[in-house]
Amino acid sequence: MDERTERIERIERVDGLDRVVGVVERAEAIRRGWLHRIATVVVRDPAGRILVHRRPAEASRFPGQLNWLAGGATEVGETYEDAAARELAEELGVTGARPHPVLKFLCTGVISPYWLAVHEATVAEPIHPDPAELAWWAWVDEAELDTLAAGPDFVPDGREAWARYREGTATR
Repeated sequence: MDERTERIERIERVDGLDRVVGVVERAEAIRRGWLHRIATVVVRDPAGRILVHRRPAEASRFPGQLNWLAGGATEVGETYEDAAARELAEELGVTGARPHPVLKFLCTGVISPYWLAVHEATVAEPIHPDPAELAWWAWVDEAELDTLAAGPDFVPDGREAWARYREGTATR
């Protein structure tokens, strides 16, 4: 979804245990610091490299910054897994891969707090990024991503998710 549109986005407000407590507008949840759900996907190619992208300069959140996760808010009644698959299709045009859950944590967030579910998908088909979501993209290995994530133009919440992901995958 193009973040520049003025459409009202309704999401589920959740509590500290990730239980639904109501349906609210996403902008209100962010403004009031209410917990909600975000589903993301680590996109890997068959060689194991990770997709990294730069957000468009016009994006309402983190314009021009680098990120390694594709994703967004879960819709009302949508599971994290379904939201991850939808976001993969919307942002990258990928429909042939099913994301699987890797980790979920309560992210304090730079803009507002939320539950962040990180999924992973290996994508063998060509990707067709939506330019409203990705201004630039490349495949990188984990060492390259370590370097990028340490840089000043990396999405801060993405940096936290990368550290948790690295910690979790090191024990698998």
